[in-house]
Amino acid sequence: MGSTKFTNPYAIEVIRTRRKELVGGISNTEDLLDLLVSNGVLLPENRVLVSSIAAQEEKNSRMLNILVSRGERACRIFFYPCLKCAQPDLYQNMKTYVGQLNENIKDTRRQLIGYLLEKDRQCPIKKIQDTSRNPLYEGSLHKSKKTELASSLYELKKSSAKPEDSSTAIFKAVCTGDVPLLQELIRGININDRTASSGTILHLAAEHGQVSVINFLLCQGVKLDLRDHLGRTALHKASEMGHTAAVVALIRAGADIYAKDQASKTPQHLAAQNGHENTVRTLVVEERRSFKNQTTFLHMAAVDDDSVLAEILLSNGASVDTRDGQRKTALFHAISRGNEKTAAVLLQAGAQVDYGIIEAAFELNSKPMLSLLLMNIKTAMSENELKSILFKAVQRNLDMIVAALIDSGVDVNVCNDLGYTPLLLAIELSNLEVFKVLVSNKAQLDKRLPNQMSALHLAIQSGSMPITEILLDMGMKPNIIGPKEQMPLHFSALHNQPALMALLLHNGAQINSVTQDGFTALHLASQSGHKESVAQLLEGKADVHAQDRQARTALHWAAAQGDAGIIKLLLHAGSNTHTVEKDKKTPLHLAAMAGHAQAVSTLLSAKANVAAKDMDGCTALHYAARNGHVHVAAVILTSGRNKNVNERNVWRRTPLHLAAEHGKELVVGLLLERQAKINATDNNKDTPLHWACRTGYLGTVQKLVNWTLGEKVNLKATNNVMKTPLQVAEAEGTLNHQNIVVLLKRKMFLIK
Repeated sequence: MGSTKFTNPYAIEVIRTRRKELVGGISNTEDLLDLLVSNGVLLPENRVLVSSIAAQEEKNSRMLNILVSRGERACRIFFYPCLKCAQPDLYQNMKTYVGQLNENIKDTRRQLIGYLLEKDRQCPIKKIQDTSRNPLYEGSLHKSKKTELASSLYELKKSSAKPEDSSTAIFKAVCTGDVPLLQELIRGININDRTASSGTILHLAAEHGQVSVINFLLCQGVKLDLRDHLGRTALHKASEMGHTAAVVALIRAGADIYAKDQASKTPQHLAAQNGHENTVRTLVVEERRSFKNQTTFLHMAAVDDDSVLAEILLSNGASVDTRDGQRKTALFHAISRGNEKTAAVLLQAGAQVDYGIIEAAFELNSKPMLSLLLMNIKTAMSENELKSILFKAVQRNLDMIVAALIDSGVDVNVCNDLGYTPLLLAIELSNLEVFKVLVSNKAQLDKRLPNQMSALHLAIQSGSMPITEILLDMGMKPNIIGPKEQMPLHFSALHNQPALMALLLHNGAQINSVTQDGFTALHLASQSGHKESVAQLLEGKADVHAQDRQARTALHWAAAQGDAGIIKLLLHAGSNTHTVEKDKKTPLHLAAMAGHAQAVSTLLSAKANVAAKDMDGCTALHYAARNGHVHVAAVILTSGRNKNVNERNVWRRTPLHLAAEHGKELVVGLLLERQAKINATDNNKDTPLHWACRTGYLGTVQKLVNWTLGEKVNLKATNNVMKTPLQVAEAEGTLNHQNIVVLLKRKMFLIK
């Protein structure tokens, strides 16, 4: 940032902009350093470091670098009071410079000129002419001036003189490894106290590799886990500097080798990036010796894709297949995160590839990653294993994995144990991405499943429009024969795929083609209740009169299925309600048998013959009565105005006979209300009561014997073997029959 962009700059900006003038103009560097330490801007060790530099301008430059790194507050204090006291003329030049930039100061708290003006008002410092280090003035410097400067420096430094001397002495003792002196110096102080940047005394000892000092401090109870301003422990410091002996001492004392600093670097990272291979090797050895079944440095390198660190670790003895607490190797972590560079390093080092790692590659669906794996493991895997991997990738729609496997030489047309090729499986699962990869790699389209399902049949079954379009565009015939002579159009009807049906018809599918059972697509759609497909077929002029091998039309199947909406569509298209199938049943018979009252009503509204009989002489009402469909029976009776209530079948049995035989009490009641003959006899002269007694339905017997509206039941009626209902019941031995016997005897006053 230059001053041209700031009309009223901050202290840091002034130092950066006027750096050349400051570096060349500061002559009292040592005094200035004293003042900076006294004001808490620099640390004693900073002062020692800067003072050790011989060249004046280099010394000034290093001091300014440290000030800028410490921020705005440190830079402000540098100008006032430190520079003003040590170099007053230079200070005035700086003040004049920033004062000229903007005379209208709006923020006196932060920007430099405002800060300086405010400080001058609060506590003015007498200007001191600094000539003490200028040889031109050396001989003529007035004694009072020297005394004044010395007095000012003394006043500013006296409050921190002892701490500075003590800190400097400790610093020198640690750096030189003088344990006896250090022992004297640390009496009465807390050895775990931290400075602003250097950390503790232990950090200093580790940084300078002083093992004797480290051991001494450990005996004094120093803490190993304290951190400096960068978040680094003493072990970080020793590792960064490559002090292997110090590293060992700290680890053996319990230092955390996996501790991370603010940049997420471990001691191993710092040792490796600074080229300290002995330290790297030592850390690896210590890790293998003491830290088992947990995340290692190699695992961390794999997670971070630090291939350089991984190579360094492996070349220094790290085990490539070490597992962490989750039993995962470094290769697993590299693969699962897509860290290709580190994975390559690990594979080159001989890392083992198990199915867990293959699964990780699957989850990633990365062609380069799997290609890398296959390049290293293909020779170790059998054909069956590779085939298994291919089908698993197809199943999961992992197109990149499939592409990598095919590129590595796996047969694109291989079959699994169920007879599927990868292409057929991809189509059945509607896995479009994998399908495209397989087609582009010349997968055979004419392969079939053992049940003769073709690729096109599977595409229709799965409902995939894109796959179907591609197959048709590639020349597959829309009328290809499949299982039971079913064509793709039949499948579209079975699976209610009207859009695919339209596509097939557009491509030449035969709309009235039949299956092995004589079903057209319209039959299949109607019997499955697929209204949308029925509508699509009718729009395509499907034959509504076509009959299957049972002589049933689509209307028969719709009636049996009970979908009134489909029935209406078919009737509107011209379906005949009187058409009979091979047992002479009309659609009305089938609807009544299944109990579909709405379908029955719809057919009757279209003039279906309510009195029509099948080959057994049964009307729709017979089947409704026999199956207990009271609502259907009510609709039929209402439509026929009860005229067919006593219709007889070929065995001369009425609907009431069938309802009584099968214990359908509600229907029995309905029929009696509609004037059914209660004592009608069939071919064997059995009445409905005979049949209820024979089959043991107590409730039905009660309904019949208690009927009082109209003709009453004849308890003494005999059939063609001269048996009354009571005698029929007595011939059976169940509890229900016994209860019926008791009921009838009471009704006949044979018992009380």
